[in-house]
Amino acid sequence: MFFGKLLPREGNFFELFNEHGAQIVEGARAFMLMIQNYNDIGLREKYAAEVDRAEHQADRVTAEVNRMLHRTFITPIDREQIHGLINAMDDILDLLQDSSETMSLYDVRSIPDEVLRLGELSAKCCERVQHAVTLLPKLSEPKTAEAAIKTCEEIDKLESDADRVMRSAMSKLFREQPDVRELIKLKAIYEQLESISDRCEDVANLIEGIVLENS
Repeated sequence: MFFGKLLPREGNFFELFNEHGAQIVEGARAFMLMIQNYNDIGLREKYAAEVDRAEHQADRVTAEVNRMLHRTFITPIDREQIHGLINAMDDILDLLQDSSETMSLYDVRSIPDEVLRLGELSAKCCERVQHAVTLLPKLSEPKTAEAAIKTCEEIDKLESDADRVMRSAMSKLFREQPDVRELIKLKAIYEQLESISDRCEDVANLIEGIVLENS
C-alpha cells in the first residue's frame, strides 16, 4: 500500500493523446500542401520538412506516454489500451512521413489526381482521428460515447472510400501507364497512401473498444 501511494495515481494521458492527435493533423495538412504544390521544389521541400517535424514531435509524445505508463499506478483506461492506441496513432504519422520520403526518393515527376484524392481522404481520416481522441476523457457521458462511435464509423467509411479510389487508380495505372518505372513508383505510392487510412481505421477500432468498455 505504501509503495502504491508513492506513485502517481493518474497521468495526463488524455492530454498527451490530444497533443499527438494535433501532430497527426499537422502532418496530414503539411503532406496535402506538399502534394498540392509538388511542382514547386521550394514549397515541396518546405512542406516535407513540416511533415518530418510533426513526426518527430509525435515520437516524443509517444515516448512520454510509454514512460508515464511505467510511472503511473492507476491509469484512466486499461494499460494495454493506452499502449495500443498511442502506437497505432504513431503509425499514422510514420506512414505520412514514409509517403513524403518515397515521393522524393523515387523522383516522382508529377502528381496524378488519384494521389491528390487519396491524400484528401487520408487528411480527412486524420482529422476524424483527432476528434475521436478529444472525446476519450468524457466517455462516461452517453452523448459523448455516441459521438465517439459515430466518428469511428466516419473513419471506417473514409477508409472504404480510399480502398475504392486505390482499386480504380491501380486499374487505370496498369491500363494506361506505358513507362514501367513510373508504374512501379506510383503503385508503391498508392499503396502507402491507402495504408494511412488503414492505420486510421485501426485507431478507430481501438477507440470503439475503449468506448464499449468505459461508457
